[in-house]
Amino acid sequence: MSARRTARVASMIREVVSSAILSELRDPRIRNVTVLGAEVSPDLRYSRVRVSIMGDEKTAALTMHGLNSATGYLRSRVGEYIKSRHIPELRFVLDEGIQKSVEVSAILREVLPEGSAEAALDVGSSAAFDDDIQGEDETESV
Repeated sequence: MSARRTARVASMIREVVSSAILSELRDPRIRNVTVLGAEVSPDLRYSRVRVSIMGDEKTAALTMHGLNSATGYLRSRVGEYIKSRHIPELRFVLDEGIQKSVEVSAILREVLPEGSAEAALDVGSSAAFDDDIQGEDETESV
């Protein structure tokens, strides 16, 4: 299959699965799920759906179990939109990237002093940095 077709199918799977999770699934185990993306095998038989789940590990495990239980329904929903000989088998993969970035952000807030974190993000600090560089250039030329 062409890379363009697999990318289009992956995008469609992501859209259908995310909307079905949001509006159609009534499983109480499935909460706080964000579908980040989908990857499809070249033969369109398998699809890996990356999801992010906010909460602790127990909540994530329970939600993943609920998603795996709903795989048949979600696969049938995907089959309604994809006109292909084979409907991809959905495999849900927990992506912890967003949760890790939130943890790193919290650690940085604890470690960095209050004023320095704001100064590093302030747009005006880059102008002050540029002034320091120009001042160094002037002293070197003397």
